[in-house]
Amino acid sequence: MTNSIPSFSQTLSQHKLTLLHAATKTLQVNTGYLCNQACKHCHLSAGPNRKEIMSKTTIDQVINFQKRCAFETVDITGGAPEMNPDITYLVDNIAPLAGSTMFRSNLSALFDLKSNQLLDVLKKNKVTIVSSFPSLNLNQTDAQRGEGIFDKSIQALTMLNKHGYGQQGTGLELNLVSNPSGAFLPSSQTATQKRYREILQSKWNIVFNNAFTFANMPLGRFKNWLIKSGNYDAYLSKLHDSFNPCTITDLMCTSMISVSWDGFLFDCDFNLAANIPKGGEKLHITKVDNCDFSENKIAVENHCYACAAGSGFT
Repeated sequence: MTNSIPSFSQTLSQHKLTLLHAATKTLQVNTGYLCNQACKHCHLSAGPNRKEIMSKTTIDQVINFQKRCAFETVDITGGAPEMNPDITYLVDNIAPLAGSTMFRSNLSALFDLKSNQLLDVLKKNKVTIVSSFPSLNLNQTDAQRGEGIFDKSIQALTMLNKHGYGQQGTGLELNLVSNPSGAFLPSSQTATQKRYREILQSKWNIVFNNAFTFANMPLGRFKNWLIKSGNYDAYLSKLHDSFNPCTITDLMCTSMISVSWDGFLFDCDFNLAANIPKGGEKLHITKVDNCDFSENKIAVENHCYACAAGSGFT
């Protein structure tokens, strides 16, 4: 790697900007790196052989953290959170403590569950499902996520529609997230949502609420692929050239705090992947007395360019 672009902190300085926490509205909970897929773009290098998983003890600590801090939104992620053996317990106990709860699913893990217990709990608590669906093309999806994943994703979306998700008047929100299949920036979010809506409905009678597009994060398995394929420098340069200073005050990290699978605080899930703890020193949630992180400086590295490119990761 011979990347010669300015560091993200230098770019912020050039624009006379500082990345700070505003009011903390969202608690993001990473339930572990265990996943049924080993996606090529995964910033955490999650997969079937990962051992990092949130224990029942840490789950109780997270629930107590939410009780103390009363964040407006809880955002549950992984890995594949469906594969945590205590995930139903977490959802059922933390969702009532927040105004809204999000559950990030790769769809196939939800579809593979042997019972509807988790889905019933998600429905009961009106948890928004945010599902990864990278492409309408079978070959592109399977190349990124594994053979057979496209078909499973379609079946999972059909199943969710049958349970009321994405349907008008149910209060059960179903959102899709698309990431590019290679070292390039995502298509227009408006155009992608329009295309997804038209094709999913016409081909499979699938409906959803919103579709979002995000750039791939140059971390984890995707970073390794970028380096091996000789695309790392060019990709970072592309992100740097697409830097949008107008995104900074509304970036996702400004209004959230992230908790790792073992209960430590990070500014976001991407800094968790990069092992950059909040404040530069690992702090466990059981040691946190003050829930107001306003004006705290957010740790940055060059992967932050992916969040601030184009319309931003908000």
